Amino acid sequence: MKKVRLEIVGLSYSQTQSGAYALVLGETTGSRRLPIIIGGFEAQAIAIELEKMSPSRPLTHDLFKTFSQTFDITVTEVLIYNLVEGIFYAKLLCNDGTKEVEIDARTSDAIAIAVRFKCPISTYEFILKSAGIVLDDEPLASNEENEQIAELSETPVVASSDDYKGKSTEELKNLLQTALDEEQYELASKIRDELNQRKKS
Repeated sequence: MKKVRLEIVGLSYSQTQSGAYALVLGETTGSRRLPIIIGGFEAQAIAIELEKMSPSRPLTHDLFKTFSQTFDITVTEVLIYNLVEGIFYAKLLCNDGTKEVEIDARTSDAIAIAVRFKCPISTYEFILKSAGIVLDDEPLASNEENEQIAELSETPVVASSDDYKGKSTEELKNLLQTALDEEQYELASKIRDELNQRKKS
């Protein structure tokens, strides 16, 4: 299966889930984004490393890195390999110089470890196709569509997925574009899920 290299492009507080954060991964050679909801502890662990901060005591992911390096084990890649019912599955590809071992991990933990080992983060094309959000920089086709987007941007994007069910597919597509324009990736992922669900039914 074709792998796609990802990089961290955003980390923001969740607007719909208390204590949660939206981690946004983007493909390095394209415009697709992969929003993932993670917990506060993992978000802090990722942010601390990205900002090059040094906590007074080692965090769990720092301990993992120190433990691994003490025994000459390196994490060579983090792979997000599956997506089941909205849950991402990841694994660490580890090498001790003689053999490579795959270790299952929560995606948030895997990425917190990836930034510490400075190793690549990848996923498969089928995951980006099903869960990725495409950033469309092309202008809309008509002034009427521009006016629709302007109206929507003045209205708060509804966070509850139940509220999306009463909207038409065209309305959802407009809401999706508005959420992307405002970089509300978590809301965009919820709208994307509703559109994907409609395609299946």
